[in-house]
Amino acid sequence: MTTTAPRPAKAPPLSPSRALATAARVLRQLSHDPRTIALLLVVPCAMITLLRYVFDAHPETFDTIGASLLGIFPMITMFLVTSIATLRERTSGTLERLLAMPLGKADLLTGYALAFGLLAAVQSALATALSVWLLGLDVTGSPWLLLLVAVLDAFLGTALGLFVSAFAASEFQAVQFMPAVLMPQLLLCGLFTPRATMQPALEALSDVLPMSYAVDGMTEVLHHPDITTDFVHDTLIVTGCALLVLALGAATLRRRTA
Repeated sequence: MTTTAPRPAKAPPLSPSRALATAARVLRQLSHDPRTIALLLVVPCAMITLLRYVFDAHPETFDTIGASLLGIFPMITMFLVTSIATLRERTSGTLERLLAMPLGKADLLTGYALAFGLLAAVQSALATALSVWLLGLDVTGSPWLLLLVAVLDAFLGTALGLFVSAFAASEFQAVQFMPAVLMPQLLLCGLFTPRATMQPALEALSDVLPMSYAVDGMTEVLHHPDITTDFVHDTLIVTGCALLVLALGAATLRRRTA
């Protein structure tokens, strides 16, 4: 008599209720971590304020780069917090216990994205309000469009953090991914010099990096009073990159570290 090996359990489909329950759990955990809350909400505002007074004698310089940094700072902080938080779940065994329940990877990552996306919206709203109404950032377009791009950039940082956490074995390694993943984008995104003036190979590389379109989207708001075709193009690319990275994160997510 022959026996057949049991088939591996099929991953449950995405459930909104399970995703929301995961998001609520993550937010409860973060509410007991004041240092992380400070990193998410206070540090970006402090950095933008510092930058404003670094260029106190040249406010036009702050107007030029301040809008771009409204998208870059949330991306960096969300990347750090998300990658470390997800890794901590795995190393503590929490992730393994959760995935042993009727909870799929899609539920887990969607819950994380919702929780950190809410924090990203609060973070971006604080930074945008501070920059526009207190620090005098002069933008031609609507501040609400600045906020939209900032939230999308923070969501992208969340997705990147979830993705790279699968390849780190410790929190120190998770932090090490920041210069590898974000620093090249920071140098090539057009913040320091227009991308069209770069060496052709670097310009071509910048064309496939999502932070370039985050900066371009902020620049469109800075110079145009209405929504432009380029703005829609840039925001769609940032959104698409975030969703793609989330899908890759679901495919590479491990229950625990090796």
